[in-house]
Amino acid sequence: MQLNMMDKLFGKNRFNMREYSNNLPMQLWQEDDKPATKILHKGKMALSDSELLSIIIGNDGSRNRSCLDAARRILHQANDNLGEIAKLSVVELVKAGITRAQATRVITAFEIGRRCSTSEVANREKISNSRDAYDVFRSVMIDKPYEEFWIILRNRANRVITKCNISEGGISGTVVDPKKIFKVALDHHACSIILGHNHPSGVTTPSEADHRITKKLSEA
Repeated sequence: MQLNMMDKLFGKNRFNMREYSNNLPMQLWQEDDKPATKILHKGKMALSDSELLSIIIGNDGSRNRSCLDAARRILHQANDNLGEIAKLSVVELVKAGITRAQATRVITAFEIGRRCSTSEVANREKISNSRDAYDVFRSVMIDKPYEEFWIILRNRANRVITKCNISEGGISGTVVDPKKIFKVALDHHACSIILGHNHPSGVTTPSEADHRITKKLSEA
């Protein structure tokens, strides 16, 4: 009966997914417009960020809302940045209008993605340039909501011995103890170290404090 009513409202021809009402249950969509079907027929690159996220969220059994609409709300909350979604907690995702089970699936998917990124870095152990170092730091700090200071320890062949978290701070800074850095380096018999920290604010310009600690460590 509902499908017949849809035919009367929209006609029997297919219509674009963007024309669906946000409140229209996905069960009433044309099959080819559903993200889970679209990824099978057209491949993952054909889907938007919100469509991919909607597949992870899945339906909660409600006929009154669409998982794609939920995905769009979450993306909007994260300023259309998938990296920002990785920083959200289950509680914050639930506040965006999805269930705890759906939020858990989202958290799990992003954690798998982070671990894949870490695994790729681990397979490339030699650091030959600043981009290599960036990739190592990115794998451990990309979704951190607070500032952290890490070091990469290298042997004589510039291969990574290990990476170590030196300190964790607040949103705008963290305390760095040179004694701890050099103790860790000596304990691992490192021939060189690379220092790095994140700016959760997204500001890429080094602060005056960054310059001071870099000079202090260089002198040490």
